Amino acid sequence: MDPEREFIKDAKRIVVKVGTAVVTRSDGRLAVGRLGSLCEQLKDLNCRSYEIILVTSGAVGVGRQRLRYRRLINSSFADLQQPEEELDGKACAAVGQSGLMALYDVLFSQLDVSSSQLLVTDRDFKDPEFRMQLSETVNSLLDLKVIPIFNENDSISTRRAPYEDSSGIFWDNDSLAALLALELKADLLVLLSDVAGLYSAPPSEAHSKLIYTYVKETHQGTITFGDKSRVGRGGMTAKVKAAVCAASSGTPVVITSGFGTDNIIKVIQGERVGTLFHQHAILGCPRKQVGAREMAVAARECSRRLQGLSSQDRRKFLLDIADALDANEKLITVENEADVAAAQQAGYDKSLLSRLTLKPGKISSLSKSIRVLADMEEPIGYVLKRTEIADGLVLDKTSCPLGVLLIVFESRPDALVQIASLAIRSGNGLLLKGGKEAMRSNAILHKVITEAIPDKVGKNLIGLVSSREEIPYLLKLDDVIDLVIPRGSNKLVSQIKESTKIPVLGHADGICHIYLDKSANMDKAKRIVLDAKIDYPAACNAMETLLVHENLLKNGELNELTLELKNQGVTLYGGPRATAALDIPGARSFHHEYNSMSCTVEIVDDVHSAIAHIHCHGSAHTDCIIAEDPVVAEVFLRQVDRILRGSGQVVNGDKGVVYTHRTLHLKSQDSQHHGLPNGKPR
Repeated sequence: MDPEREFIKDAKRIVVKVGTAVVTRSDGRLAVGRLGSLCEQLKDLNCRSYEIILVTSGAVGVGRQRLRYRRLINSSFADLQQPEEELDGKACAAVGQSGLMALYDVLFSQLDVSSSQLLVTDRDFKDPEFRMQLSETVNSLLDLKVIPIFNENDSISTRRAPYEDSSGIFWDNDSLAALLALELKADLLVLLSDVAGLYSAPPSEAHSKLIYTYVKETHQGTITFGDKSRVGRGGMTAKVKAAVCAASSGTPVVITSGFGTDNIIKVIQGERVGTLFHQHAILGCPRKQVGAREMAVAARECSRRLQGLSSQDRRKFLLDIADALDANEKLITVENEADVAAAQQAGYDKSLLSRLTLKPGKISSLSKSIRVLADMEEPIGYVLKRTEIADGLVLDKTSCPLGVLLIVFESRPDALVQIASLAIRSGNGLLLKGGKEAMRSNAILHKVITEAIPDKVGKNLIGLVSSREEIPYLLKLDDVIDLVIPRGSNKLVSQIKESTKIPVLGHADGICHIYLDKSANMDKAKRIVLDAKIDYPAACNAMETLLVHENLLKNGELNELTLELKNQGVTLYGGPRATAALDIPGARSFHHEYNSMSCTVEIVDDVHSAIAHIHCHGSAHTDCIIAEDPVVAEVFLRQVDRILRGSGQVVNGDKGVVYTHRTLHLKSQDSQHHGLPNGKPR
């Protein structure tokens, strides 16, 4: 449910208005399929004790189509040569009304729902007694679970013509629906159209964007309306006028498409469909939405100032941040310890506590990494490709900042430092939302970093989102935020991907494999496997599955490795072959991310079996082969999810070769770990 529409869940009496463009097809005939879907949705709501009032257009359009057909079949050849005369609108309304209501009666009867017809004119509402009687009649019908169906009685209307005169208390069925919503004290008005809602310009235009919440002060006078409805009276202009009138009087309104099979249900459930009009929006944007936009706009403005500075200036900012972290290490540690204590008291699991804790030396390691980053090659303005497309005309493809990034991560406060540093080096604005369990740690780290940013750039370059409730508003800002990067659980990444039109760069699972080939140096293999599992088991690139060539089981070398893992406190679970051979419990699933001191072990026939296993159960994150045979290693690098991962890397050591995807992990006995500061494979 959209937090801004949470109030809709309390709605009981709902007026639904369906436009002519929804009721009829492009040829003027009734759209039976759409009407059937509409009736099914209303029947569902009726059964759930909602009070439904339907206002329908379409009688004039249906009557015109019928009369044209009758005139055509009764015309002579000479008659057909004459210019076609326009049919009288009132006559069309009289003919079409009976056919329209007959269809509604049939459809609702098939669904065991009773309906009733009420035809009104604007003159009727000038009579106070009529209005009182109308309210009593409708209340009686609703008590009997009957759906009242309203339409303006165009055939006897005192207006000159249904399409030409907008005088009176109401002027079309949109304004009639708004009037009835107020008169009958409805909780919600839904106006169904042939488009998804109100757009900033005609929907066919490339720059047009759907407006999810109409704000009178912001949108009035800035929206470009297209032509009126192809068959109805007023089109979107009339709907907006009616919606603003109803909303300003206290009845919320949603304009949405009547072409969807379940849009009414989605509106009632508070989903973010169509355009919402409500009293508070007319007075001004909701506070959280304003705050979210202001934060994003400020980050963009600061990022533009940052991009205008030299590489040396940005390098100096990073060095200042590294110094600030070192200077405030004790304060950061105190705040982090408070977060850890609160998390322990709340009963969080060990893997989350591991990610949350800034271990001794971590701040120092982070500051060193920032200094290394500061000395790296300038990432902005790097010529990626140069093509001479004509004599004297050269086309350069160069690297440039992305703009404003929204990074959502969970329990790792050190991620805030890493992300902020990368954003500054690459000239990007940044909005950060960390997990609530790291609230104190994130707040102090954000304060230390932003205070090191000079005023000529602005501390708003990096915004810290304090509330989870602000995320839905930020995810709406596709005109300000350029990329969303969620870092965390599968659930977090999936939810964000489904909730925004902003491009998302996310990886849901970290099911990482090491394949131990029969040619592997076992001394080296033990060190790599132990490091990949026990150094930081909560990391997203920690080893979760160990695949072992069957020959290593036969010669007993696998037993030594598994014994060492157990001695280090690792709980082993097996696939079908490993469970029987090693006498360990069976894994509940190969597609499982432990994030703890546990892993899965399975025996495979060869490198091809290992590759097949990874393709079937992996998550395209980080996978590694340990082998001394270059041919086998090259097969692994070329075939393991190559399209997703790109090419692997080969690193020569003085006692063999370690092959990994992503970045170098471990080389010879005397070499150091490479990649992230903690030495994990990437």
